[in-house]
Amino acid sequence: MAVIAVLVIILVSTCWYTVDDKEQAVLTTFGKVTGIHDAGIHFKLPFGIQIAHKVQSNVYQKIEIGYRSDEINSASFVTVENESKMITGDYNIVNVDFFVEYKISDPVKYLYSSREPEFVLKNLVQSQIRNVIGSSDVDDILTTGKTEIQNRVIELVTDELETYEIGLILTDIKIQDAEPPTEDVIVAFKAVETAKQGAETVINEAKAYMNAQLPLAKSEADKLIQNAEYLKQKRINEATEQIAMFTAMYDEYALNPEITQIRMYYEAIQQALPGVRLYIDASDGSGTQKLLPLESFN
Repeated sequence: MAVIAVLVIILVSTCWYTVDDKEQAVLTTFGKVTGIHDAGIHFKLPFGIQIAHKVQSNVYQKIEIGYRSDEINSASFVTVENESKMITGDYNIVNVDFFVEYKISDPVKYLYSSREPEFVLKNLVQSQIRNVIGSSDVDDILTTGKTEIQNRVIELVTDELETYEIGLILTDIKIQDAEPPTEDVIVAFKAVETAKQGAETVINEAKAYMNAQLPLAKSEADKLIQNAEYLKQKRINEATEQIAMFTAMYDEYALNPEITQIRMYYEAIQQALPGVRLYIDASDGSGTQKLLPLESFN
């Protein structure tokens, strides 16, 4: 009875297994893959006929290149120079640390396509990192070209993973730190970066001043244009009025030239000598008119 009870316990304990929400289980029957199971309770044949191999397929995992962080104190890390030290495309030496994030995309390929898929992925990432760094300038690596470098590495590694089929997918690569290998070069690059930031600040201030002054200048220009248009129209109106007056005066002159001449003469005298009291004498019959002022012109 005791033996039977032990056999029953072994049988029951080996007939089922559980998979949590972070895992997937690859079920093999006599060593051959016969199924992939997600989270939950699942049954299998006992006595090793079927074996469930669990993998962390729903967990983002990391690889550190160029450094190793302390598991106890996350703020502390150790530099690994043989991984971080690289040569750039313009023949400079830099120390670059990378944080690599990945996850399992195919549990079957992860278990059976390679002996150590994480090791393969790390070497593949390091190879492509050195490839990209080796074709980039040191200024881009230390300053503004980090995002482009990261995207290029991700693109190259993703293409290679499709060829190797190790069951892993790359989700992200970040440059943790990038600096020259010596303190003097670090100081020089920091000075260059400070100068670039100062130049950008001056450019932004100039653009802000331009944006503030440009509307004022446009407003003043519009004002001048409108004033010029007003003066132009005023001159046209005055010329049109003078033409109309001249035409009307000519029409009256054509009706009676002598009277119109005398009236125009008197109007001209009135405009030339405003406010002056005088007599016009034309009594001698010579046709010459004499102006006899009775008061001072002043």
